Amino acid sequence: MAKIYEFLADGFEIIEALAPVDILRRGGQDVVTVSISDSLEVTSAQNQTVVANARLQDVESFDDADWLLLPGGWPGADNLNKCEPLRQLLLAHYAKGRHIGAICAAPMVLGLLNLLQGKRATCYPSFEEYLNGCTPTGEVVTVDGLITTGEGPAASLAYAYTILGQIISPEEVRELQHGMRYLHVIGEE
Repeated sequence: MAKIYEFLADGFEIIEALAPVDILRRGGQDVVTVSISDSLEVTSAQNQTVVANARLQDVESFDDADWLLLPGGWPGADNLNKCEPLRQLLLAHYAKGRHIGAICAAPMVLGLLNLLQGKRATCYPSFEEYLNGCTPTGEVVTVDGLITTGEGPAASLAYAYTILGQIISPEEVRELQHGMRYLHVIGEE
């Protein structure tokens, strides 16, 4: 079982945050949502408030983290980028050879930290300019080494399954996709 932390900032995109949490938990992973604000309550770009599992300042250590995830949304991704403790955590986590996922506008955070140098990544169209030193793919989901990126809201399920597929077997992922009717939606059933 992987330990996964997903960071929420005011202005996050609901589907990009909650679809991965749902799918990864269904896939047996330990997912903790973390508010970067002073409150556990975080308000989405769609004006929906959710309650995170923890606040960034209350988590003693992220040493047990296998994955760190960043949902997009605006101004959520910008708020993530302005959070210096999170920026330092992302750099340290990557330096340890651990995984990071970002979707929609959030790959911008990785680009501005120079974590995408020489890599391939995808993001919401018009955010490519922030992917410093990266080759934008325009794909729904792109995996390059320890970094997994997703294009936007509609990519949320594919992004989550791609992350899960790096943790559990393809057969287990396919079984979950079948049970959630995802294979039917993408025409593979």
